[in-house]
Amino acid sequence: MAAELTEVAAHTEPQALSSRTLVSLALTMALVPLNSTMIAVALPTIGRDLGAGPDTLSQWLVTSYLLVGIVLQSPGGKLGDLWGHHRVLRVGQALFALGAVTGFLARQVALLALARVLMATAGAVIGPSAMALLRNGLPAHRRARAFGLFGAIMSLAAAAGPMLGGELVARMGWSFIFMVNVPVICLALLMGHGEAPAEPVPTQRPAFDVLGSVLLGMGLALLVVGGKSQGAWMAGLLAAGAGVLVLMYRWERRQRHPVIDFQLFGSRAFTAGSSILALQNLAMYGLLFQLPYLFAQRFGEDTGRTGRTMLAMMSMMVIGTPLGGRISEKLGARVTSVTGALLALAGVGLLGMRTLDAPDEAILPLMLLGFGLALATAPSQAAAMGAVDKARSGMAAGAMSTLRYLGGVAGIAVLGGVLAKGGAAATLEQHRAAMAVFGGALAVSAFAALALPHRDAVGGKPATR
Repeated sequence: MAAELTEVAAHTEPQALSSRTLVSLALTMALVPLNSTMIAVALPTIGRDLGAGPDTLSQWLVTSYLLVGIVLQSPGGKLGDLWGHHRVLRVGQALFALGAVTGFLARQVALLALARVLMATAGAVIGPSAMALLRNGLPAHRRARAFGLFGAIMSLAAAAGPMLGGELVARMGWSFIFMVNVPVICLALLMGHGEAPAEPVPTQRPAFDVLGSVLLGMGLALLVVGGKSQGAWMAGLLAAGAGVLVLMYRWERRQRHPVIDFQLFGSRAFTAGSSILALQNLAMYGLLFQLPYLFAQRFGEDTGRTGRTMLAMMSMMVIGTPLGGRISEKLGARVTSVTGALLALAGVGLLGMRTLDAPDEAILPLMLLGFGLALATAPSQAAAMGAVDKARSGMAAGAMSTLRYLGGVAGIAVLGGVLAKGGAAATLEQHRAAMAVFGGALAVSAFAALALPHRDAVGGKPATR
């Protein structure tokens, strides 16, 4: 992957992002998904050491990380537009290191929760800034390849999280799942030092939209919590969240410098690309939670075999994401994303039609699903970001990331509704109902991909060598 990063940088004219800067970005971005999955294997040990139950740890260490990450994506992107993406990225790196050190030293659940919140806040700043830097620092015909490569790195980090976390907990103790981030951040800072192009400092920086950010955060938090609730609480919280977001929309329409400029969604490419990512995340996250449930209830499978089965999807995502970027350079975002969405739909269709008498029957459909999702990701991101001007690239990246997070939350919420009735006898029927919902989301994403630009419309001509 280092060779790929060097190749991307070598064809940048003018070379705004060097290979060292790209490596620094890759190291930093990999830490966000790594830490979202690495902590899962450490929770039982943390609970025993600190005397905390699984519900408490899940709420304060996992849900808080997810919630803060969703809520702060758009404000984090807007800060990059106002202050400079390189500057904000460095702030995010420092904040991530501070959270990691806090977690390493913590011996109370409250301090661990603070550490996770700091790291999630840093991640919400890092992601949009890094995406904006890729959009602004690379020519249009190299963006899809870069987004694909970074997507593969992040997928690989997420997949490696449980394995790395398990080794660290077993050999060194759970506190080292925090400390392991510090040398990586230091290396990223060292690689990026002196490599970033100078960013102008605005003489009159617009005021940050604090109220808009607060309303956005409240609305999204209510939606996320509502999606995890049941019955009347779910309906009430979802309605309240939607109401707050309507207020936010009306407020933002009157601001000269909003935290989210809704005119972004006037672009077909941006709306289509963001929708594709959200819809496909809905299907992917729903399946990541649904299939282990099915295997455990229907077959009594051990977690090891379930994990190896799910690895079929993750491995194809690691392979397919950079490949999608390369293919889109030749065929364009539309053809590549439509093809990927249809392959993913075929995988879900096979999962729905098969009786799944053994988990191995899910391997081929999962490979199709993972490869299809990966194929569509990079061109959708590149087309969406390419449709936005540089001045709003951070805002656009934050809004797109928020929608992707919400897609995953929606997938888990849909799954909760489908699985409302348990019991081994009902699992296959529930599985097919879930596949119908996820397949519908992927079908809509294929339709949305038709709105992406052709190859020539996004500067997709291969670079001359």
